[in-house]
Amino acid sequence: MTNAATPAPSVDILLLGNVTRDLIDEHDFEHYRLGGTVTFAAVVADRLGRRPTIVTRAAPETDLSALPASAQVHVLPSSTTTTFANIYTPHGRVQYCYTPAPPICAADIPAALRSPDIVLLGPIANEIAADVPAIFAESTVIAAVPQGWMRRWDEHGRVHSKPWESAREILPHLDALILSLEDIDYEWERLAPAFDYVPLIVVTEYRDGSTVFVRQADGSVHETKIPPRPAKEVDPTGAGDIFTTAFLIRLEETRDPMQAARFGNVAASMSVEHVGTTGIPTRAAILNYMATHPFAPEPVEQSKF
Repeated sequence: MTNAATPAPSVDILLLGNVTRDLIDEHDFEHYRLGGTVTFAAVVADRLGRRPTIVTRAAPETDLSALPASAQVHVLPSSTTTTFANIYTPHGRVQYCYTPAPPICAADIPAALRSPDIVLLGPIANEIAADVPAIFAESTVIAAVPQGWMRRWDEHGRVHSKPWESAREILPHLDALILSLEDIDYEWERLAPAFDYVPLIVVTEYRDGSTVFVRQADGSVHETKIPPRPAKEVDPTGAGDIFTTAFLIRLEETRDPMQAARFGNVAASMSVEHVGTTGIPTRAAILNYMATHPFAPEPVEQSKF
């Protein structure tokens, strides 16, 4: 029991977004694995020796046992839990979204959680309101994976991409933006407006590693390709979230976005060789691979921007 006079511990890494029920069989709503950005991010943070705190919405009967014991979990009221079916085909992933839980607004986040070292905004179904990022002005690193703001679903639940309507309200508050090439429909030019607001953007490119874009003082963009670690893929679900969390933690620790991206690449590639969160590696495993497979970042001579 904590003494009333003892200050509450500071929040290390705050993860915002709704957990999901990821269906094991797309037609079976009773059996699922816990998913969502915050789920994968919490396990990564735990494996890397950090202390995750989660703010999410889920129905009371949702099984949250997959979250690490180290996580402080704040479950906001909801009658539903967002449910996804992820179908992987030779032509890419097909997604279905069902029973989306309600949004998370600034008023839902307690004052005690508003000054973490790292904030990761991880919406999966447009559930983080535009008023949320501004409350974290004192945090060291504020980052977002915007995929959840860039999804819509039809009457059958089939997920499609859409423009990010709240981007201009959210981007000015971010230190880093991490997204996949799939999120921008493989159209690099869609990134251009974000450089007016965010100094660091990272794009993950599936088996091809990632690319780091850093805005310079003169407004130009410095682009660096970060090589992948080859992997024997078993389950790619959550790979982007695993990359993002590992990247942000290493960025906060080293202030080196290139080495942080390599750290994230290695973490994600190790994880996809196993099912769900079971293969998320330890810090020692990642650093050992990096030590035995050194690389020198090579700037792209002809930047896309």
